[in-house]
Amino acid sequence: MSELRKRAQYTPEFKMECVRQTLSGGLSIARAADQLGIPNSTLSKWIRQHKLGEPGTRPEKANQVTAEQMEISRLRAEVAQLKVERDIAKKAAAYFSQDLLKSTPGYKK
Repeated sequence: MSELRKRAQYTPEFKMECVRQTLSGGLSIARAADQLGIPNSTLSKWIRQHKLGEPGTRPEKANQVTAEQMEISRLRAEVAQLKVERDIAKKAAAYFSQDLLKSTPGYKK
């Protein structure tokens, strides 16, 4: 039996923040979606809905995102990006150190 994948659920506040970051950040949708950890098609749909003024994509007075929440969201995306870059650097360092080790005199495998 195959396992069913559960669909991701996003809050209206998260959607609005993603749209705001994408439109004000000057990034492509693909790049912004990658940084935010969501599919490109999902972000494109949210932006399209926002531009059409559909409910759930425009900020409501009761559901307004605070400056602190926006900063937390931005920082989480930045931390995720930095972790990816760190992991790439670790792997590159390990690869090149093995290459250097093999070229030293007396190295036996």
